[in-house]
Amino acid sequence: MRFLLDAEQRAFADSLDAMLTAADTPSVVRDWSRGEHAGGRALWSRIAEAGVFALAVPQAYEGLGPRPVELAVAFVELGRHAVPGPLVETVTAATLLAGLPDPGPAKRLLPPLATGEAVATLAWTAPYALDGDAAGLHLALTAQGLYLSPGHGPVRHSLDPARRLTPLEPGGELLNPDPPTAHALACARLTTAAQALGIGLGLLDKTVAYVKQRTQFGAPIGSFQAVKHRLADAKIALEFARPLLFGAALTMAPADVAAAKVTACEAAYATARTALQLHGAIGYTAEYDLSLWLTKARALRTAWGDPDVCRAEVLSGDRRW
Repeated sequence: MRFLLDAEQRAFADSLDAMLTAADTPSVVRDWSRGEHAGGRALWSRIAEAGVFALAVPQAYEGLGPRPVELAVAFVELGRHAVPGPLVETVTAATLLAGLPDPGPAKRLLPPLATGEAVATLAWTAPYALDGDAAGLHLALTAQGLYLSPGHGPVRHSLDPARRLTPLEPGGELLNPDPPTAHALACARLTTAAQALGIGLGLLDKTVAYVKQRTQFGAPIGSFQAVKHRLADAKIALEFARPLLFGAALTMAPADVAAAKVTACEAAYATARTALQLHGAIGYTAEYDLSLWLTKARALRTAWGDPDVCRAEVLSGDRRW
């Protein structure tokens, strides 16, 4: 079985890569970490214009989707450039709203998400949501149902400074007392896996470039066998995750998505450890851009199901391949 993207999908990835490269995303990430959202909102609008959020919204609600494969393609590039914001939460909220038995909330809330006019965040059976201070649409999934929360509380800092956690205010409009959640959770894990794969690829590219220019004993450290082996191991782990990711996007089976999530996130985390070691002490400094990718790789590893939860899902599920 071969998992290859077609020419249109590769061109979509290339266009996003070019747009994000020109956007100077490290500066956007640092501003976002300080709660300055102007640059992030401008970048969000450009990502929306490229059609990324519309891929999660059905055509009946002015979207282009649902198209999980193209979503995975886009989120790999968003991860490669460490784009901040509730990206996963927005497409997961769109998937959750689109699956409600009553189409009323979807008709009202999904068109602005598809165009990028609205940013969503989602507290999934937890007190905190990501970037509630930047989002205009706050959804809370509780034991009593899915609510449109009236607002958010103070920002709490997390391991990744660009992932700002906010508690959501209780109450609000009850959208559905028993929403179907399985497909939305699969969407969240798939896009998190894609984002993690992109983070790992970004870390690997930066580390390869660094070891080519850093010299020791009169030679680039990248010429040493020990360094080559560490980078080769990281490359192999990331490339093994890629077919699992796109295979899961084709089936959207919970076990397949969980397998992709744990594989991609573990590969990205291992690549982060390799990148940190090969950069030496400079890798620890917050002023060096590498830290923007390092912290995100660690945070995504436990987001939407840590490795133990995802492995349990794989073992309990009926994988198709």
